[in-house]
This record gives sequence, C-alpha cells and structure tokens, in this order.
Amino acid sequence: MTPAHLMAARAISVARLPLRRALLPHVNSQLARPLSTFQDSSRVGNKWRGFLQILGRVTLVTVVGAAGTFWYITYKDRNPGPQLPFDPSKKTLVILGSGWGATSLLKGMDTTDYNTIVISPKNFFLFTPLLPSVAVGTLGAKSILQPTRYVARHKARQVSVIEAEATNVDPVNKTVTFTDTSPLRPLEPTRTIPYDYLVYAVGAETQTFGIPGVKERACFMKEIGDAEQMQARFLDCIETAAFPGTSEEEKRRLLHMVVVGGGPTGIEMAGELHDFLEEDLKSWYPELHPYVRITLVEALPSVLPSFSKELIAYTERTFKESKIDILTGTMVKGVSEGSVRLKPKDSKEHDLPCGLVVWAAGNKARDISRNLMAQLPDHQTNKRGILVDDHLRMLGAPSIFAIGDCTATSYAPTAQVASQQGAYLARMFKLIAKRDELARKLDELSKTSDGKDLEASKSKETESLAKQIERIRLKPFHYSHQGSLAYIGSDKAIAELPIFGREWTSGGVATFLFWRSAYLSTLFSLRNRALVAGDWMRTKFFGRDVSRE
Repeated sequence: MTPAHLMAARAISVARLPLRRALLPHVNSQLARPLSTFQDSSRVGNKWRGFLQILGRVTLVTVVGAAGTFWYITYKDRNPGPQLPFDPSKKTLVILGSGWGATSLLKGMDTTDYNTIVISPKNFFLFTPLLPSVAVGTLGAKSILQPTRYVARHKARQVSVIEAEATNVDPVNKTVTFTDTSPLRPLEPTRTIPYDYLVYAVGAETQTFGIPGVKERACFMKEIGDAEQMQARFLDCIETAAFPGTSEEEKRRLLHMVVVGGGPTGIEMAGELHDFLEEDLKSWYPELHPYVRITLVEALPSVLPSFSKELIAYTERTFKESKIDILTGTMVKGVSEGSVRLKPKDSKEHDLPCGLVVWAAGNKARDISRNLMAQLPDHQTNKRGILVDDHLRMLGAPSIFAIGDCTATSYAPTAQVASQQGAYLARMFKLIAKRDELARKLDELSKTSDGKDLEASKSKETESLAKQIERIRLKPFHYSHQGSLAYIGSDKAIAELPIFGREWTSGGVATFLFWRSAYLSTLFSLRNRALVAGDWMRTKFFGRDVSRE
C-alpha cells in the first residue's frame, strides 16, 4: 500500500471515531434491554412454575387422600370385623319388617343392650322414593336395595336376620310365629319364638277398594317386583304396537298409559314415563312416538293435596306442556283387559282404552295386622291400622311398639315419618335397657337376705336405685317435618321445605338437582350412592335400555 493510501485510511479511521463514540451508548442500551427483559420473564416463569408445582402437590395429596378414604370406607364395609355373641342375660328384641322404620331402628340402636332378631319376608331394604325410576329403566333394581345383613353385620352384637313371613303375633304370651316360604322346601316349616319387646313394622299393602280387575290387571308400585313387572308390561305394549300390521287404533290403545293416583308416587310415575317416551322412544321407535299418550287419574279435586297451591298449579302447567292429561274428580270403577272404566264427577261412566294401568292409590292393613288388632278389640278400634300411644306403644300391649304404615296416626304414611319413628325407638330402647337393668338390680337386692348390720346400707342402695329408675323418663314421639319433594318429569321437580319457620316452595331444574342431591344423601350406604349416581350418568349419556329378557 502506498503512503498516499495509508494516509487516506488513517483519515477515514479518525473520522469514524466520533461516530462510534456517539453510537456506543445506544448500542449498549440495545444490548442491555433484552437482558433485563429476559430476567423479568425468567422471574415470571419461576413464579408460574412454583405455583404449578404447589397446585400439582395439592392435587396429588387430594387425589391420594380421597382414594385412600374411599378404599378405607369400602374395606370397612366389606370387612366389618368380629361381633359380640348373644347374651342369655339380655332381653330379646324382635323386629318384624325391613322397611324404613325397621331399618332406621336397626341402624341407630345399640345392639349390646339386647339380643336382636329381625324377621322379614325380604332380606333387604328398599329405597321406595326411587321405585318409579326403576320401573322405566332410569335406575337398576339393585341400585336402590340395601341388604339387611349389611346393616346387621356392622352392629356391635350379633343380629339374627331371618327371611320368613310372620303369620301370627300373640301379645298375651309374647310370641311370634313365622313361616319359611322358600320354594326349595317341600313343606313350609313354622317356628315360634318368644320376645321381651317387639317392634311391629310390617308396613301395609296396596289398597284396591275392591274395584274389579285392579288386582288382576293393574301394575302396583309398592315393591321392587312391582317395578320390574311394570317395566316388562310397558315394553310389551311398545313391541306389540311395533309389530307389522298393527292397526292405528290398536297402536293408540297400546301406547296409552294410565296412572291412577295423584299423590307423589303417581306424579313421579307419570313424569318418569314421559321422560322415557320423549328421550328414548322417540329415538328407537320414531314411528310410534305420535301415538303415545299419558293420563293421570285422581279421585280428589286436585293432585298432590299435601303440597301448596302454587306447586300444584306449577305441576299442572308442566304436565300440560308435557302433554300429560290430568283427570281430577274422577273415580275408577273397573279395569278390564284393554281399558279402564272411569266415572267423572259430573258425567256418566265410560271406558278409556289403554295398554297399561299403573295403580298408586293408597294403602290398607295386612292380614297379620288385622289378626293382631282382633286380639285386642277393646283397645284397637280403628280398622285403618294399629293405634299407638305417644311413645309408639300398641294400645293394649305395652311390650309391642308399632311404627310406619301399619299404624293409624295423625301422621301421613310416608317414609320420612317411619324413618323418624325408627330413630326415636333406637334412642328409647337405650333408656329402656338402662331402666330394666336398674330394675333387675333392685329386684335382686330385695330378694337377698342380709344381716341386721347391713340393713341400713341395703336400704340406702334400694332408695338410690329407685330414684335412678324414677329419673329415667321416656319422652313422647314428635314428628319434625323436613319438607316434601316430588319429581314431575322433564328434568323438573318441586320442593316444599320449612326454612326459618316458614314454608319455602320451589320448582324447576334447580329444584330437580336439589331433589337428586337430597336422595343421594338419604341413601343408606356409599355403595347405593355410587350405584345410583352411576345409573343417572349412564342414562344421561346412553339412554335407557329397551331390551327385554
């Protein structure tokens, strides 16, 4: 490079120095800015990472804790552990029945105080409010059954559960006679056992009022077998209507469902039928849907007489929107093979063609209850059921306690009443056991012969025992109404609840969700809650099963 070139290059370098000095702060700031931004982003990322780690740990602990609790509960359910054996020194308590009252008593009582025996033709408890859901396939039959031995096996002392039909109660000799009705026995063996206390909770049977054809042709809604029979006959009507060549008139008759009874059971049955027909029949039998019809028949001037006028009106509006006909002030005079004979209040009798009649119209006393009342004619004067005092003791037989639908009281024959009566007796039997034990000690003390030096101390002990017995007083039974619920179809329910001293009424979808949650919490075991919740989810996602066995 020539000296001239060197001189020129040096001049250019010297000229660039001010420009570099001017640009250097700007470049440094540009280089520094991404670094600070990166540091801020790193801090934010660390915060989120820490939050997610904490959330993950909490979630893990919650899941593990819930799984452990679920496992522990189910393990305890399936492995109840050892029980105390029968004690000859204890009195014998016999419970007839396995319904709401009997099961509530057995669940709440302390079996260490008695040798307890349960006699019932069914070895399970049936959650009756959900029976209409079983009849249309919304729930499985096993989901609302709780084995009686499950409750008995979890008690402190052994409870003998006998599946048999009680045939006679002798209130004088204090004995119960029962028969094994199993088809495996060629003969029906009969046994008679004594009791010290008897809880009579045999329930009632369906009242037909002697109307011709009801017992032979109508479907009842009382037992689990009734729901299964109604479901089979209901599917029979649908499949017969779908058979090729069936006339239009015959389709209309077969797909006309008549529900007799405007109480909660009848209302829920009509609502469940509507749901099945709208949600499932429309999908799997679209050609039959136009022929479907549901009619509710009630002899009283209005349906749901125990509910408020607002809820009655809401139910009637909902049924009208659902195209469910309501015939109030109408009596049933007969049920034939293909129709039901009706007598409206202001018109003549006529036959209403139908394919299915569901009967939900009242209860009556069982034969064993009538026989028991006949043995005490001076005290049992009400043919509707057994008369009891304020402590639920049968009039004329103080060693017999009667609860539930078999009694004639001022309370409505509902599951809520029977359940509270059973819980009341569980508390009372604890006090009775304590009183009886003190009475036994007092009796033994009075029979002993001591020397004159011990007479003073003996007298003081006798006086102390007598005072303790006197202080044990049995409070009378008082029913506390917790409200009324009823499902009316179309994912709607009605509720009447006492809150803060006043009646709170509600109806709609939100009440339907409350209805479901209330029934889930009322079920007796985790197993039943899981089965019922699973059935509701199955029905929601996959619909009801329309197959026949």
